Amino acid sequence: MDSTELVDMIIADAPASEISDAIKSMTYAKAADLVDKVTPDVAAGIFGDQAEEQPEVNAEVEQEPTTETEE
Repeated sequence: MDSTELVDMIIADAPASEISDAIKSMTYAKAADLVDKVTPDVAAGIFGDQAEEQPEVNAEVEQEPTTETEE
């Protein structure tokens, strides 16, 4: 449904529930189109830029033995 059909429904004195449903349907369709357009960019931003993996950091730390000397 497009806006001209909606205006025609209003002019023809269609029931308010039908007009409301038509407005909701148009709004949901436009919102879905916008979400479909934005989704690939958002997904690429979140998941696509992680091609380079961080090298693993070894959790073990080598320490030289310390000895306490009394002077």
